[in-house]
Amino acid sequence: MVLRLLMRYLANNEQLIQRMADSYPMRRAAQLVVSLMYRTKSLAREQGLHEMTPERFKSFISMFKNNVKQELEGVKKDLKNKKD
Repeated sequence: MVLRLLMRYLANNEQLIQRMADSYPMRRAAQLVVSLMYRTKSLAREQGLHEMTPERFKSFISMFKNNVKQELEGVKKDLKNKKD
């Protein structure tokens, strides 16, 4: 409850928000986010992901899930082997 009140006060404090927006860490974080967005957008275009149909997207997600499951199983086996 106290945390919620404190956060509401800080979020509504215009001077604090302006000072934070003008600070170097916030500006740098914004630059990094925009840079990452443009890099992923160009990467998606290069790999043809921006023209993905719903069926292709579903198959991509299912392949991704299967790969993650296989990797997790492999890691579990490795951990079991290390314990023994």
